[in-house]
Amino acid sequence: MNPATEPGRRPAPDGSLLLDDQLCFALYAASRAVTARYRPLLDELGLTYPQYLVMLVLWEQDSISVRDLGAALQLESSTLSPLLKRLEAAGLLRRERRPDDERSVAIRLTDTGARLRDRAITVPLAIGDAMGLSPEQDALAKQLLRLITTNVAES
Repeated sequence: MNPATEPGRRPAPDGSLLLDDQLCFALYAASRAVTARYRPLLDELGLTYPQYLVMLVLWEQDSISVRDLGAALQLESSTLSPLLKRLEAAGLLRRERRPDDERSVAIRLTDTGARLRDRAITVPLAIGDAMGLSPEQDALAKQLLRLITTNVAES
């Protein structure tokens, strides 16, 4: 039995170097497991996980600036630009200069990109089933992860 998971085990003192005591490792392992579970679902849609995140934003808000998209996804434009180019080459979105500001680029779904939403609707359901959380646990997990993100970003 793993001593870190034994019933009644007390929390490790601050400064523990035990792997199982590291919140960062729990986050890392969970992230890898969840992303791996997404892979076959997204393969059916022809998307990678980062491309799926871009599409989620666009399905929520068609026509968004590259700057606002980057802010929503917490991605730098150097990371976002290749994603957008691949999605544009796949016919899912188009990049257009904004008529009111030629320096700004708006991202818009194509009809093909908008229709892909109907096929993607099963993805969150499958992931939710795989996670096996109650609605309350799901809400709490999101709340705690957003708190961690905010706290670490501000420190």
